[in-house]
Amino acid sequence: DKIKEIGGENPADIMADIKVADETVYHRHTVKSGETLGKIAKHYYKDAMKYKEIFEANSDILKNPDVIHPDQELIIPNL
Repeated sequence: DKIKEIGGENPADIMADIKVADETVYHRHTVKSGETLGKIAKHYYKDAMKYKEIFEANSDILKNPDVIHPDQELIIPNL
């Protein structure tokens, strides 16, 4: 009955308000074996010290900038 109250006869009538992040402001990078945030930063920014920006952009999945794993997908912000 809640579905009818919200405005539809069946669940397909309800539309989700989902916003997709603007991918023009970042890249996605899949970590390869042996990579570090510093190496990834050097590749994208030509400056290994910018690893901090990558770490901050991925703070939801990374707790330590020295610990990343192969096949993790990281967000690389455009600077």
